[in-house]
Amino acid sequence: MTQADFRTDFVREPAALKQYPALVLNADYRPLSYYPLSLWPWQDAIKAAWLDRVDIVSEYDEYVHSPTTRIRIPSVVVLKDFVKPRKQVAFTRFNLFLRDSFCCQYCGAKGDLTFDHVVPRAAGGVTSWENVVAACSPCNLRKGSKSLKQCGMSLRKPPRQPVTEQLHNVGRKFPPNHLHESWVDFLYWDAELEA
Repeated sequence: MTQADFRTDFVREPAALKQYPALVLNADYRPLSYYPLSLWPWQDAIKAAWLDRVDIVSEYDEYVHSPTTRIRIPSVVVLKDFVKPRKQVAFTRFNLFLRDSFCCQYCGAKGDLTFDHVVPRAAGGVTSWENVVAACSPCNLRKGSKSLKQCGMSLRKPPRQPVTEQLHNVGRKFPPNHLHESWVDFLYWDAELEA
């Protein structure tokens, strides 16, 4: 599986911006998530603005029309109420691959990823952040249900449970293929500047 498999429909298609997605920012002007990028369809962005749940920060040059109203399509919206980030990161395949930067934790290969129990389940290994890593199919087959010592393999880094901020930082390394120019300032404004 490649990193492109995890991108939303908005960034997977070459004509993605023709769908006019809106970047959704939290009340602190940071994206709700970086990877996948927090995007809403234009219909949801307009509905949220109409219900006074968001402020429109930037707009596309395109309009939508009703019989009595003409509205510019929002490209960036900010929530009026702050959404507190989850303290616990959900243990999902996507978050596991994101934690491991979409590469095999045995050989470093990218693509064709699956996951592997470091201590095999047959040997009492549990399915947890500390025992499951991203692995390419060849490494996963090579290791099988053996221990690392038995198969002569080692991990690139020990598996740990990530916090939300760590996943956001890793997610910044994987920007979507298609970014509207109105989004760029909000995606990287909190990144450290180079001297």
